[in-house]
Amino acid sequence: MSPAASAAAALLLLAFISAHAEDPYLYFTWTVTYGTISPFGVPQQAIMINNQFPGPVINCTSNNNIVVNVFNQLDEPFLLSWNGIQQRKNSWQDGMPGTNCPIPPGQNFTYHWQPKDQIGSFYYFPSVGMQKAAGGYGPIRVHSRLLIPVPFDPPADEFDVLISDWYGIGHKALAVLLDSGRHLTRARGVLINGAGSAKPGDAPMFFLEAGKVYRFRACNVGLKASLNFRIQGHTLKLVEIDGSHTVQNVYDSLDIHAGQCYSVLVTADQPPRDYYLVASTRFQKTEQTATAIIRYSGSSVPATPDLPPAPTTWAWSLNQWRSFRWNLTASAARPNPQGSYHYGQINITRTIKLASSTSSVDGKLRFALNGVSHTDPTVPLKLAEYFGINGTIFKYNLITDEPPATGTPVAIAPNVITAEFRTFIEIILENPEQSVQSYHLNGYSFFPTGMGPGTWTPESRKTYNLLDAVSRHTIQVYPSSWTAIMLTFDNAGMWNLRSEIWDRRYLGQQLYISVLSPERSLRDEYNMPENALRCGAVTNLPLPPPYS
Repeated sequence: MSPAASAAAALLLLAFISAHAEDPYLYFTWTVTYGTISPFGVPQQAIMINNQFPGPVINCTSNNNIVVNVFNQLDEPFLLSWNGIQQRKNSWQDGMPGTNCPIPPGQNFTYHWQPKDQIGSFYYFPSVGMQKAAGGYGPIRVHSRLLIPVPFDPPADEFDVLISDWYGIGHKALAVLLDSGRHLTRARGVLINGAGSAKPGDAPMFFLEAGKVYRFRACNVGLKASLNFRIQGHTLKLVEIDGSHTVQNVYDSLDIHAGQCYSVLVTADQPPRDYYLVASTRFQKTEQTATAIIRYSGSSVPATPDLPPAPTTWAWSLNQWRSFRWNLTASAARPNPQGSYHYGQINITRTIKLASSTSSVDGKLRFALNGVSHTDPTVPLKLAEYFGINGTIFKYNLITDEPPATGTPVAIAPNVITAEFRTFIEIILENPEQSVQSYHLNGYSFFPTGMGPGTWTPESRKTYNLLDAVSRHTIQVYPSSWTAIMLTFDNAGMWNLRSEIWDRRYLGQQLYISVLSPERSLRDEYNMPENALRCGAVTNLPLPPPYS
């Protein structure tokens, strides 16, 4: 064989090996402990990861293998969930009480997951009880693979901005308060990356160089409040929402509801000085605000005290949502264009209407969906289903696809519905109450096709965006209004649909959707991992036959 032919053969072999090699691995070791923070000048307990609050960033690329060994040094069980990571075929790694046994105190568990064909801005958080109120959260960045073009030039730098309302009360005390029948009242304030408002003389949180463009990944990781995000003297070019590239409209500010993540590009095109990054509450009688300092390199001029005002009314927020559009010319994490999936041309096989409610059960406050207030059983729902004991742990479909008649007593039980594998379903989220709500669906992205005031009817479909709604995982529902979402249930597993308003979620406003593959095939779902924790009635049961 000639040298040229040998070289060509070697290159062909290398290309073959590269094409079939396993995706890269990223390893993390995290120790979860209590720590003390004082964001409002009063020391209080927080949940730390590797002594950090917020926790470390997971900075990865689509399809990377993420291996996170979590050591629980708290005095209570602990779980992490990965907000917006779809866990394709792998609800075993979802980290919800319905899918995983929690990590006992003094023990560890190793998560192994991939952001399969995903890009964008996400975060992780503790999913047990009210632990999220104490921290334990951190950012996740998922970048596009090198072969996949991104619809904007690489920024000079990227910044994670985790904004949240903060109650300043221990998570255990908050749980006792809710269990006693009381509501969560107004938070103590707002945090930006774990800190309260910047004061004159405080160190900057972010540095910019004049003339350069920066990416800010902003996520609302709080418990209740919708937050408006803005930067003094600068505009925000929206480029991504919840893992989808968007049409790049420019905004003065963005409403980010609980559980949502937005990426914006900010150009350092103002006179060099300090500027305030601002997060403030929306839809409250009294606005609460936090600030962080952005400093242009080489400047010593302080920021002016006049903060840009927040918008008013939820109608403004609704109109902003209507301006968001999916970027149909951009590539997703896959090589095919995002716009090739014409969701508006798929026949709806089922419509599920879910209405929230607030009620008293045995003298205690409960929140419900379609008349059932969810409670977690002693065995995670997924494990009970996998081991075939679900009939003794929970019952499927206690609710119907229509809300019950007004006045129907609320039941407290595991709320699990079934969805036929690979069917295209429309879900109507109805909010008859007077506060803004927010919903998240694990395991999927969905198309929020419509919103409107009042009660949804089939005529409401005439207002749907069936072309370029942004595919995302969390969506708001305004007071006395409805939101419609559509998706194909093609990800087998047990998936949590929940209120991101955390007291509502804690007291029952959530359910699980069981999506079973009729084939019991590895093509559709992975087997339970060998290191899976067991608890309750499945602790000593023999393993069922594996998928093949």
